[in-house]
Amino acid sequence: MNIYLGGVIWVGIAAVVAAAAAYLMRRFGSDDGREENNAAAGGVFSIVAGLNAVLVAFVLIALFDATGSAGQTSYREADGLVAAAWASDSLPDATKEKVRDLSRAYMSTVIREEWPKMQDGTEVSSIGWTQLDQLRVTVAQSPVDDEWQTDRKTEAATKLWEVYEARQERINASGNGVSSVVWFTMIVGSLLSLGLALLFGGAKVRSHVVIMASLAATMTLLLYATYQLQNPFSGGARIGPDAFQAALDRLR
Repeated sequence: MNIYLGGVIWVGIAAVVAAAAAYLMRRFGSDDGREENNAAAGGVFSIVAGLNAVLVAFVLIALFDATGSAGQTSYREADGLVAAAWASDSLPDATKEKVRDLSRAYMSTVIREEWPKMQDGTEVSSIGWTQLDQLRVTVAQSPVDDEWQTDRKTEAATKLWEVYEARQERINASGNGVSSVVWFTMIVGSLLSLGLALLFGGAKVRSHVVIMASLAATMTLLLYATYQLQNPFSGGARIGPDAFQAALDRLR
């Protein structure tokens, strides 16, 4: 289902349910003391809804930052691998060719095997780690004849270490998400906020229904955005393997 259509459906359902609850509450509930309780209900609502809003805001900001960081990390990993291959071009032919072959194989593994698993939130296999270790060993065991080759060998080893760090960050980003405890807190906080808002009284039933529908729609929209952003490689974020595809094209 399209992400925007799914969002509209969820928000619409929440708005309709909240509006119906508000109407039934005012239609069949007792109005005795309702307006007099607005001050007390409003005070509790401000605390509960305020704390819930702060929590949701912090989670969303963290997810936005994590998504941007994940995109930068993927480019850092791919660019580091290209830089390591270029630095290895100054090493003996056997080393140069093997480094390029292993680099291409590693990028293909990331694109074809690892990326679908990261999108699903499942565990990534160890094939990529093995290929990266083979790259490290190939560079480390390469013979050198002069100072220039020594410098290039050191540069290639440094870039491979950066690739290792970026790879670990990328894999960690695909499995972080939002913990079940945080989800429980946000959902219960939203329901409590809506429940307290139902206790408010006023002269116009129509206004109360519209207010409740708007409040429910806003809360659902924020929760839906949180759900779509919790994995930077799927959902609304959906970072693709563009960095590795571009890097693979450079080494062909």
